[in-house]
Amino acid sequence: MALYRRAASAIRRRGAPSTPLPLLPARAMASLLGHVEPAPKDPILGVTEAFLADPSPDKVNVGVGAYRDDDGRPVVLDCVREAERRIAGNLNMEYLPMGGSIHMIEESLKLAYGEDSEFIKDKRIAAVQALSGTGACRLFADFQKRFLPDSQIYIPTPTWSNHHNIWRDAQVPQRTFSYYHPESRGLDFAGLMDDIKNAPNGSFFLLHACAHNPTGVDPTEEQWREISYQFKLKNHFPFFDMAYQGFASGDPERDAKAIRIFLEDGHQIGCAQSYAKNMGLYGQRAGCLSILCEDEMQAVAVKSQLQQIARPMYSNPPVHGALVVSIILNDPELKNLWLGEVKGMADRIIGMRKALRENLEKLGSPLSWEHVTNQIGMFCYSGMTPEQVDRLTSEYHIYMTRNGRISMAGVTTGNVSYLANAIHDVTK
Repeated sequence: MALYRRAASAIRRRGAPSTPLPLLPARAMASLLGHVEPAPKDPILGVTEAFLADPSPDKVNVGVGAYRDDDGRPVVLDCVREAERRIAGNLNMEYLPMGGSIHMIEESLKLAYGEDSEFIKDKRIAAVQALSGTGACRLFADFQKRFLPDSQIYIPTPTWSNHHNIWRDAQVPQRTFSYYHPESRGLDFAGLMDDIKNAPNGSFFLLHACAHNPTGVDPTEEQWREISYQFKLKNHFPFFDMAYQGFASGDPERDAKAIRIFLEDGHQIGCAQSYAKNMGLYGQRAGCLSILCEDEMQAVAVKSQLQQIARPMYSNPPVHGALVVSIILNDPELKNLWLGEVKGMADRIIGMRKALRENLEKLGSPLSWEHVTNQIGMFCYSGMTPEQVDRLTSEYHIYMTRNGRISMAGVTTGNVSYLANAIHDVTK
């Protein structure tokens, strides 16, 4: 009814006769939205909802993609607390420019492209602050649709489920390429290379820079070099989603190796960065989108268009997370503290991988669990079937996505034995 009244008011303001318009019955107005069906639950966020509703004292959530300490509690890094202390009462909260914080962008580019990158010095990189990695991907997808309307995006099988949503809603056609090999629980390198070779020249490919989500399976350095070489032959465009830099191995430089290889080989690239995982800034939505261009003039043009795309979406990005990131990365003492903390998070997850595998092997599992320690990053692609995952939930109150992806951040010294026993029971 309010919609109808606003429309009538608008008509009057345009000079239409002031005779009152007949009011439509409430039932007729309701029918305007009668075709709207409930949206399907997000496969990841729905796991958390089910976990929270479970009254069992034994429940375990290994579905959420957020770091937890060894007591299962959320963590705020000491470097973040110190940055916030410096912000409080000292810095204003005015609007940022459409492109975001210049200081945060500068530090983000150093992380991704290298402290002494020639591309930064030559001002060849168009970059804007984004709403974490999701927002960076969406900005790029919209840029791709607007300026390369006949292009498509190749996405690995499998990938983070939201990647499909992002490029779908940007109306960019999607194709898939081989990535995970279920039998070996590793990389389908032969299939991946065949798909790269068979894709039309100049295709766009979405690549995970490190700690592939959901599989935790990354190419080796030598395999990355072969991938880069084949991309060069085919003139493909690589777009890297780097959500876990530093969080995968504990070393941000090592985790950026794939990007550095492509840069060495002379590729133009795109890169989405996120500080959700490696600084624990999940709710601050701090990220960066960058595109390497041919020269400074092209970079200026591309950045201006990225800002224009952002303007009707959200106008400008949030300031608090950007201040936290720029303060940490621009202060040598705080940056060293961060490097130590991010390594501590990575090491704890690596330790939980070893503990889970050891517990399963001690139980006499007939299956091989080598992939648990071979994979890297927050997630373990366990190889369990949807039916086995359902049993874990119904019988043991253990929650994860039905593709068998385990968030190793949710595994602790207190629950690893319980988790291993449950997995052994449903898989033996």
